[in-house]
Amino acid sequence: MNDQLEYMAGRVTAGKMTRREFMGKAAALGVSAAMASTMFADAARAASPVKGGTLRIGVQGGESTNSQDPALWASDVPIAGGRQWGETLVEVGPDGQLEGLVAESWEGTADAKTWRFKIRQGIEFSNGKSVTAEDVMRTMERHTNEDSQSGALGIVKGIESMKADGDVFELTLGVGNADMPYLIADYHLVIQPDGGFDNPTAAISTGAYTLESDEPGVRMTFKRNPNYWGGDDVAHYDTTEVITLNDATARTAALQSGQVDIINRVEPKIAQLLDRAPNLAVRNVSGRGHYVFIMHVDTAPFDENELRLALKYAINREEMVEKILRGYGGVGNDFPINAAYPLFDSSIAQREHSLEKAAEHYKKSGHDGSPIILRTADGAFPGAVDAAALFQQSAQAAGIPLEIKREPNDGYWSEVWNKQPFCASYWGGRPVQDQMYTTAYLSTADWNDTRWKVASFDEMLLSARAELDEAKRKATYSQMGQMLRDEGGLILPMFNDFIDAVSNTVQGYEPDPNGPVMNWYAFKKTWKA
Repeated sequence: MNDQLEYMAGRVTAGKMTRREFMGKAAALGVSAAMASTMFADAARAASPVKGGTLRIGVQGGESTNSQDPALWASDVPIAGGRQWGETLVEVGPDGQLEGLVAESWEGTADAKTWRFKIRQGIEFSNGKSVTAEDVMRTMERHTNEDSQSGALGIVKGIESMKADGDVFELTLGVGNADMPYLIADYHLVIQPDGGFDNPTAAISTGAYTLESDEPGVRMTFKRNPNYWGGDDVAHYDTTEVITLNDATARTAALQSGQVDIINRVEPKIAQLLDRAPNLAVRNVSGRGHYVFIMHVDTAPFDENELRLALKYAINREEMVEKILRGYGGVGNDFPINAAYPLFDSSIAQREHSLEKAAEHYKKSGHDGSPIILRTADGAFPGAVDAAALFQQSAQAAGIPLEIKREPNDGYWSEVWNKQPFCASYWGGRPVQDQMYTTAYLSTADWNDTRWKVASFDEMLLSARAELDEAKRKATYSQMGQMLRDEGGLILPMFNDFIDAVSNTVQGYEPDPNGPVMNWYAFKKTWKA
């Protein structure tokens, strides 16, 4: 009975059980109303923030090649660490609204071409230097430089001019964009002293924690920034750790044994079982994340759209959602937008699994019958190897010679993704359609991982940015989605939930649809009972 009561108390502190539910279940166990009320009050009291302690998170998505340079962040471990020491001008909250970080306010002109961000007063970098509008401008200048290899290059390329005016950073776009503040929230655009030109890997910014040690592919440790501008309402831990645990079994075992307090990427096939454990809770949230297979449309044999269509019709999306996601997500439609995005067009027809159409398009492609190599790894996304095997089976049933090549996790994001012509991958999604398309499908985007470079698509994207009429903007986005669906190099079988598992000692945890582990803000927003 004690184990059950502890489990219930943990559900209360985790916000997963109401007083009425607790009292009812306690009564069923033979606990008196007075004792149950006391236990509930103790559990509820534990939900008040407590200072001190250490938070450890086990993260899949780390490599020995990881860097502290925000421009290069491409997987979960560097993002998780970077969120602690680094901050952008603004951030997108769980409700989809913008919140100020380095910038305390912002405003745009009526044509959405010029945006002014007022820098928060009294804010300092972790090295003690005051943050200036000049630092912000230099940060943007570094990310607009193609030599930086920034993942935000596609976003900031539209900036025509910038200036620092007192405590205001101003940028002017060649084409107006009502979503520009959302784009500026991109996690690569961490504000650094002099923009990070001198040393972009120094891990100096305005975050709630400061980097103490970094063993790429192993762990990072942090301590609370005593001069953090956010005050006492956030950043409750004395120290934090990000531990790379790419193996799903090891990651789960580390949480169950108490070696870590939170893990990301819980495998859907064990999520329900794990949630029954008395000392933790599985927390999932649907959003814009998607698991994908990407083809370089400029590389044979994927430069032939008939072959791309053959592979798109061959994949069995419903089976993949059922067997890989186990209900923690939904079916995708070969373009990166779903109903979680504003201005989504639900009338775009869902592509159905059809071996007949797959075989028909494969025959039209004129492919020579040689193996079509799909590269994958456990770290590509949870269940990626099994998903690739399902894809291979359905493709072969259509007469398509799909061959799987399993790659090591270490080096996958630096040597396979965005380099090899056909591989498994994932995207966390972005708050608005413009940012998703700009980051990965604009011709000039550094992260254009399907090599989709179509002038008419670029023109539509720029047109949608400048269009303030929502109905017209939605129509343009619909055209873009339809074009990618029918001609692009993206095979998107499923949109995934973010599935985390959290120890019941961690309080204040609220899943965020913008990303896993509270959009990597659990370090800042939670505490331990």
